[in-house]
Amino acid sequence: MENKNVGWMLLGISILLIVFTFLFNNTLMGAVKSSCFIQHGDVKSCEMYDSVNYQTYFALGITGVIIIVSLFMIFSKPNERIVVKRIKEKKVQKEIDLSSFRLEEKQVYNLVKENGAIFQADLIEKTEFSKARMTRIIDKLEGGGLVERKRRGMTNVIVLKED
Repeated sequence: MENKNVGWMLLGISILLIVFTFLFNNTLMGAVKSSCFIQHGDVKSCEMYDSVNYQTYFALGITGVIIIVSLFMIFSKPNERIVVKRIKEKKVQKEIDLSSFRLEEKQVYNLVKENGAIFQADLIEKTEFSKARMTRIIDKLEGGGLVERKRRGMTNVIVLKED
């Protein structure tokens, strides 16, 4: 619910509280006048008269605070929504010079590039190279800044290196 609507509801409730406070005050003053007049002869010197007045002022004070809060809520500026739209930058595919690499290194690089990320064991399976040979190939590609090896449990994930 918006703050403005809550403010209007609080203002309505506080007006009802004021009406009930004065009605209650009137009823109590009638009772005080009849009982104090019989006992003391004078209403103003009776202790109940002061007590009713203090209670009325206290209730009106609390209602005043509620009115101030409700007016603040009504006239306060609503929270503005800040919409931030993230613009995805188009990654410019840079041309990578693979001329200095051997055929098997190019083959492994292209497999990594196609998959984005691939387990080293899957590379071994697809290329049918030995583990040692694959390790040397990945070392060379990693040294050239083309791929990155990330440890995942007992195996490695090979990913393209981001700039």
